[in-house]
Amino acid sequence: MDEEFEFDSPEEQKLSVDRYEEMLRNDDQYFFDARILDGIIDYYIEKNDPVKALEVVDFAVNQHAFDTGFLIKKTELLISMIKLEEALFIINKAELLEPSEPLVYLLKGTIYAALKDLEEAEKYFHIALDLSDDKEDIYYQLSNLYQFQRDYKKAISYLKKTLKVNKDHEDALYDIFFCYEILEQIEEGILFFKSYIDNNPYSYEAWYNLGNSYHKLEKFEEAIDAYDYAILIQENFSSAYFNKGNALVNLDRFNEAIAVYKHTFEFEPPNADTYCALGECYEKLEDMEEARKYYKKAVKLDQYLADAWFGIGVTLDSEERHFESLHFYKKALDIDPINPDYWFAIADARYKLRQIEEAELAYAKVVEFNPTDVDAWLDFSSIYFEQNKYEEAIHTISEGIKCNPDAAELYYRMVAYLFANGQYNEALNFLELALTTDPSKHTILFDYLPQLQGNQIIVDIIKKYAPKG
Repeated sequence: MDEEFEFDSPEEQKLSVDRYEEMLRNDDQYFFDARILDGIIDYYIEKNDPVKALEVVDFAVNQHAFDTGFLIKKTELLISMIKLEEALFIINKAELLEPSEPLVYLLKGTIYAALKDLEEAEKYFHIALDLSDDKEDIYYQLSNLYQFQRDYKKAISYLKKTLKVNKDHEDALYDIFFCYEILEQIEEGILFFKSYIDNNPYSYEAWYNLGNSYHKLEKFEEAIDAYDYAILIQENFSSAYFNKGNALVNLDRFNEAIAVYKHTFEFEPPNADTYCALGECYEKLEDMEEARKYYKKAVKLDQYLADAWFGIGVTLDSEERHFESLHFYKKALDIDPINPDYWFAIADARYKLRQIEEAELAYAKVVEFNPTDVDAWLDFSSIYFEQNKYEEAIHTISEGIKCNPDAAELYYRMVAYLFANGQYNEALNFLELALTTDPSKHTILFDYLPQLQGNQIIVDIIKKYAPKG
């Protein structure tokens, strides 16, 4: 195929467009050189008007019936409009006219991939690969296809081929990180990015993805170093600042994180996620008024950001404004109804407001959505215990133990409930289980029922397992 035609100036392009539109107004037929028509089509594409661009293509095909380029342009437009069957019909016509054109097969592969016919897509991508001297886009399309097939190892191999042709292919670098993450091979990803950086030390995207890889392994200091290199190379790299802020939060360095988050505002308008992250930092610093201010800024920009509504609730709860906090927790829950943290906060607020039945229902939701939350099981069962509903408390803690057989806290709590219910032998059996699981936590029992410290049998059993206790 010939290289795409470019006008010498925007004015020259506009003159050609005006002449074309004049022809339409006059209901006339003018002749246009193929390259001029190509430029007019691009004009409408740049204006994000695919319908008009398609009309020009059809006009061009009538005037230049054997120009494959127009059939290819029509195919690309139809794909963008998700008219896939029609696109396939047109590209098949182009294949008849120019069977050795690699772009024909690349587009056929793209159409079949969109139609979920992955076997045909793969076939045509490989035909395009055999015919083309410029393999970068084809390698990348194949990597996408293999990702869709969840063959991430194969995807990585084609992403590496993409980078071999174009070392600055930003999307390929991000996709490699994604594939290693999915494969849970983050260490291998780190080795790749380090090797890549050795040869391309000024690739800020590579430094950024190296930082993300360290972040995934919770190596936050190393992640910060990598983000700093990315920022050093690309000073206005907002994503690197944001993720550096996240790493600092994970190290409890909240004041530093605040400064880094705010630095992003120098390079792009504030967004809801950054405001929410700032709110969380101020919350951790127990500056609830400032935290609430940023959470409110977040929901003003994005009313569907559940964590920000939740954050407002947390700040109110800390000020013992439980009824108000409940309103905001419920707003978060409306957006994310299966979030166990939101249910836990609602349960706690209901309990503090002495809405006991509602609290029980909320705790039931917490353990349904997150059965490994030991604190939830403890609090849930405690509500029954406080009402002298010992059987319900025992049943609840028993369910918690089934889901968390290694949680010593649950066994010790069971001991307390069984003693309170007069089931002494069962209580002693569970005490043995608790001490076997973790003898160092035996003081939990006395924290909950201090009177048991005077029970010599219990004291003697504990001494067997925790003589220093």
